[in-house]
Amino acid sequence: MDTGILIIRLFFGLAIAAHGAQKLFGWFGGHGIKATGSMFESIGFRPGAVFATAAGLTEMGGGLLMALGLFTPLGAAGVVSTMLVAMISVHLKNGFFAVGNGIEMPFLYAVSALGIAFTRPGAISLDALLGLHFLADPYLVSALTVLAIVGAAVTLTARRAAASVPSSH
Repeated sequence: MDTGILIIRLFFGLAIAAHGAQKLFGWFGGHGIKATGSMFESIGFRPGAVFATAAGLTEMGGGLLMALGLFTPLGAAGVVSTMLVAMISVHLKNGFFAVGNGIEMPFLYAVSALGIAFTRPGAISLDALLGLHFLADPYLVSALTVLAIVGAAVTLTARRAAASVPSSH
């Protein structure tokens, strides 16, 4: 089981970290802060560069923490929070499936992060190596999940009405 959790954590975490690196640095075919910030502004997040940086850092940091199995529930909470914001602000209007730019991908990212947080990072993790077993307490993971939801709500509240929302069609 520990090997399975390691595989899931490692590849999922690195994929999320790469997603953040697209926003921050324009790596892996991403657009970088300036263009991502412009997109954020077009959907009401102003100043866009600040929100794009926050999203990129949270995704990259959360993904790396999950890949390493270090402060795993904190990394997962960051991923859940950013994915909730993405689902509601960008994808919800397009339905569920990714083919139509729906919520499918951020939904699966959020659910996966939540599942990893509640499953624990496994014996092959920095949390285990450092003896941070208290981080796997279900009450702590639940509290961090609530904080992630509150953080997403606060971020969405800061959003202003968008003059024009780009369409993927």
